[in-house]
Amino acid sequence: MSTRPQISVFSTSGEVTQTTIALPTVFSAPIRADIVHSVYTGVAKNKRQAYAVSEKAGHQTSAESWGTGRAVARIPRVSGGGTHRAGQGAFGNMCRGGRMFAPTKTWRKWHVKINLKEKRFATASGIAASAVAPLVLARGHKIETIPEVPLVVSSDVESITKTKEAVAILKAIGANRDVVKAIKSKKLRAGKGKMRGRRYTQRRGPLVVYGKEDSTVYKAFRNIPGVETVNVKDLSVLQLAPGGHLGRFVIWTETAFSLLDSIWGTESTASAKSGYTLPTNIVSSSDVTRIINSAEIQNVVKAAGEKYTKRAITQKKNPLKNKQVMLRLNPYAKAFAAQKLGSQKAE
Repeated sequence: MSTRPQISVFSTSGEVTQTTIALPTVFSAPIRADIVHSVYTGVAKNKRQAYAVSEKAGHQTSAESWGTGRAVARIPRVSGGGTHRAGQGAFGNMCRGGRMFAPTKTWRKWHVKINLKEKRFATASGIAASAVAPLVLARGHKIETIPEVPLVVSSDVESITKTKEAVAILKAIGANRDVVKAIKSKKLRAGKGKMRGRRYTQRRGPLVVYGKEDSTVYKAFRNIPGVETVNVKDLSVLQLAPGGHLGRFVIWTETAFSLLDSIWGTESTASAKSGYTLPTNIVSSSDVTRIINSAEIQNVVKAAGEKYTKRAITQKKNPLKNKQVMLRLNPYAKAFAAQKLGSQKAE
C-alpha cells in the first residue's frame, strides 16, 4: 500500500470528494503475523478474571480409611450406615464427590507481561495489514462492494448520533454487506459458556476509527451488531487483529487518518510515543524466492559453484591411488618411491 501516495476521501453519501489525503507512513510498516499472534495471545490473557474451586470442596465429609485386611482399597471411606453413601470412597480425585487433583488457586499467574515496543510493533502491523485487500478478504470480510482499501470517509461522520444515520452511511459506502455477514453469523455457543454470560458467538464486522475526543459517532454505531468504534489514539491489536489474525476491515474518518503520521511518526518527523521509532522493512522486496532465482544472483552463484566444484573433484581423488594428486600434495613422493624401489631390489 505504500505505493499509493494519495487516498480518496468519500462523503457520507458514498461519493468521492475533492479532498485527497497522503498515505501515512505507518502503512508501510512490516506485517509480522508472528509478532501479532504472540502479542494478541498475551494481551488477551490480561483481561481474565481469577477463578478457583472452594478450599473445602470434596473434603466436607467424615471419612477414614479402613486399612488393610478387608479386601478393599485403602482410600478413605465415608463412615456410618443405612445409606448408599456409607462406605463409599471419599476425598480422592478418583472418587465420586471427592476433590479435584491439584485444586485451582486464585493466585495462579494470570497476567502476561508484553514488551511495550512489541505491542506497538503488533499494532503498527495491524494497521498496515488493514490496507492490504487480500488479507482483509482472507480474514472473511465482505469488501467486494467498497470503493477502495483503506476506506476513508469525511469527518462529518463523527458528529452523527442516530443509528439509522450510521446504517445509511454503511450502505452508501458499500460496507453494509460485511455488517449483514456479522448479523447472520450469530449462533448459539457450544459448551458451558452458554451458562456463563457468553451464550452466543458472532463474527466481527467493520471497525470505525475516529479522531475527535468529543466525537459522538460511537453512539450511532454501538447498536449495530459486529461494528466496533475506537479512537485512533487508543488503537490496539485486540481490535486490529481479533483472534490474532491480521486483516481487520477498518473504516477511517478523515480526522483519524490525518492523525496517524503525528501519532506513529514518519521518516522525517518524530512519533508522539516517547522514544519510539516506526519499524522499517529490512528488505525492500519480501519475495525472497524471486530474488534468489533471478539471473543476476544465479550467474554469480553458478560461476562460483563451477570453480568450487572443480576444486572439490580434484580433492576427492585418493592420493594413495592417484600419483598426480599425491605429487601435488607431496612433491617428495616420487623420490621416496624411487628410493623405496631401489632398496627393495637390493634386498
